[in-house]
Amino acid sequence: MRLAFLTGAALLTIAALRADADPPTRVARLNYLSGEVSFQPGGVDDWVEAPLNRPLTGGDHIWTEDRARAELHIGSTAIRAGGATGLSFLNLDDRTVQIRLSQGSLQIHLRRLGEDETFEVDTPNLAFSLLRPGTYRIDVNPNGDSTLVTVRGGEGEGTGGGQAFPIHVRQQARVSGMDSMSFDLMDAPAPDAWDNWCQSRDRREEQAQSARYVSREVIGYEDLDEYGAWRQAPEYGMVWYPRTVPAGWAPYHNGHWAWVDPWGWTWVDDAPWGFAPFHYGRWAYVSGSWGWIPGPVVARPVYAPALVAWVGGAHFSLSVSVGGGRGGVAWFPLGPGDVYVPAYRTSPRYFSNVNTSNTTVNNVNITKIYNTTVVNNTTVINNNTYVNRGAPGAVTAVPQDSFVRSRPVAQAAVALPANVQTAPVSYAAQVAPVRQSVLGANAPAAPAGRPPQQVMNREVVAKAVPPARPVPFAMKQEALQANPGRPLAAEAAQQLQQRNAPAVRPLIRQAPTVQARQSGSGSANPRTAQPVNSGQRDTNRIFAPLASPQAAQPTNATPRLYRQPASPQANPRVAQPAEGVQPTNTTPRLYQQPAGSQANPRPNAGQREPDSRAVPQANPRVAQPAEGVQPTNATPRLYQQPAGSQANPRPNAGQREPDSQAAPHPNPRVAQPAEGAQPTNAAPHLYQQPPGSQANPRPNAGQREPDSQAPRPNSDSSPRLYPQPANPRPAQPVAAPHEPPRNQSPARPIVSERPSPEVKKSEPPKERPAPKMEDKKAGKKTDPEAKDEKR
Repeated sequence: MRLAFLTGAALLTIAALRADADPPTRVARLNYLSGEVSFQPGGVDDWVEAPLNRPLTGGDHIWTEDRARAELHIGSTAIRAGGATGLSFLNLDDRTVQIRLSQGSLQIHLRRLGEDETFEVDTPNLAFSLLRPGTYRIDVNPNGDSTLVTVRGGEGEGTGGGQAFPIHVRQQARVSGMDSMSFDLMDAPAPDAWDNWCQSRDRREEQAQSARYVSREVIGYEDLDEYGAWRQAPEYGMVWYPRTVPAGWAPYHNGHWAWVDPWGWTWVDDAPWGFAPFHYGRWAYVSGSWGWIPGPVVARPVYAPALVAWVGGAHFSLSVSVGGGRGGVAWFPLGPGDVYVPAYRTSPRYFSNVNTSNTTVNNVNITKIYNTTVVNNTTVINNNTYVNRGAPGAVTAVPQDSFVRSRPVAQAAVALPANVQTAPVSYAAQVAPVRQSVLGANAPAAPAGRPPQQVMNREVVAKAVPPARPVPFAMKQEALQANPGRPLAAEAAQQLQQRNAPAVRPLIRQAPTVQARQSGSGSANPRTAQPVNSGQRDTNRIFAPLASPQAAQPTNATPRLYRQPASPQANPRVAQPAEGVQPTNTTPRLYQQPAGSQANPRPNAGQREPDSRAVPQANPRVAQPAEGVQPTNATPRLYQQPAGSQANPRPNAGQREPDSQAAPHPNPRVAQPAEGAQPTNAAPHLYQQPPGSQANPRPNAGQREPDSQAPRPNSDSSPRLYPQPANPRPAQPVAAPHEPPRNQSPARPIVSERPSPEVKKSEPPKERPAPKMEDKKAGKKTDPEAKDEKR
């Protein structure tokens, strides 16, 4: 039992290690070429003419000459390169797409971005992160000292020089500088000819009818409508049939084989539609012709280098055709339900996904074959029955030399020997690659078609840390010959590189760490772009870079206009003014602290009066007036504080009279009169306070004079709840600015009446009894004060 337990634990450990070493489930496809486009595979120094349908992965480079264009796809994401553009993949796996753009124009139409996925374009001036699906354009000038980022849809973030800034939809950012960065935000310009061409390509994909039958993440689905048709088959469902193939055509016959790490031998088809049917799904011979059967519609189908089974091994005899007993390589396409066995090392999960996402297959059969071939490390499969092995033209064979040197299969194909139907079937072509296998079938690129040396050696700013450069092919060729047909495992390649040469990272400058913006007490979401100027357009668009990451103090508002105060108790959500400007208790752009008042060190609470009694907290939503204007208890833009009253050091509460009694909170929604006008108890826009009365300190009830009686809730009438008398007396004239407010007041508040102009200023206004209310039940008129006394 103990031995069995240890064996099970060891198997789980091996499975976990293999899961980490699984190859990516997606690649980039070079699907459109116009003009001179060159290609350099990772691990070699030579450039060749870019081949159509070549799978691209980390370490591969693309260069387009002037007026040339190229289009690539990663799943449903389209990447288009304009003329004189140099790009390469720093990283391309299941979670990260990291592109190095050293020069030229790049347009990206991002359809899908998972929560745990990163899409980044690194330029000489900044690292640009795509945060949402949308349409983005990045242009790097030939000198590499300026980058233009245009967001026509989606949301992005630029990082460089120790700072990060968002770029919103319909915005454009011009970034200059390398070690220090400055940028200018502006509205996105109208689309040009390049944008219009890219939009036409997007519309072509949107209108593809094949998206009904396959996932849009199947690379190459957009080409199926133009070159084939879908028809229903009783045994397989919807099947796609190519229209432009010659008589006797069979899958995996018109193209060549190339060595692409980390998958090994990879099929590159010549047809413009020849990607999806050869790396996803299965082929079947239906009603006298070959048709492609897609797998189940899944969110992320798993890419495979070639869905074939290999006949024989490295010494499969083709002496009848080529003479001399030279070996050859033969293969045939897998059919529906056939299990694909990769030649590279995989985990059980990957092995299951690469089959179940491409065909309908029995899981028990998958597990059985995995244990037989992968766990036991066997190559030959003897007990499986393949539906396509006997189909017309299914098996294709070429000499081994033509296979290794990536020569066109249609030209190198030979007649099959008689024992092809009885030969063993294996899951790997047991042939070691050579340098030409990596470069592919195309001729070397002309010197004029190669990028300038300064473009290739130009450094870019990277936010995500990319992996090391691919191991040079010459360094691992000997190890590949020791185990023909099987790529090196990830750990073996790393050990080989460490023994022979140190890991060399791509030409990048790692962006300094930018301190994340915070919202409240939690950390900011790195995938969520922060607004510029709190949602407003930038009026000051040129910003100086920060000296270093340590000097980049986090701000809680617009970081380019304000700096964080020294107080550790500052509210991270309230923007602080720049150096030299006195902090205010409201919007810092429009108002400043009143003269003589103490700066508010607590941004989210009202200022405390400099006396021994506590004052209730202020309302943080009411702005304070600018310097030199006395604060009021109403809207600061329309009214000012009456003369003689004390400046309000509390930003969001009503003014307190300098007396010995604590006043209730004022109503911040009731506007106060202008300077010199006494506050009133009615509508503040129509009436003014009669002389000698005190400003209303109570926010939501009628004004009460500071007498010795406790305020009664229903003792007066609110000006908004009760109508004005029919014949109100005319309002009093505005008092002189130097006259202080009167402390004398009647015992009862005045709501509906105003004193006559003939009344002397020294006399208080006459008291008017409160209106009586009618009792609906008894039909009597009652006095509100009598009700209060009964209560």
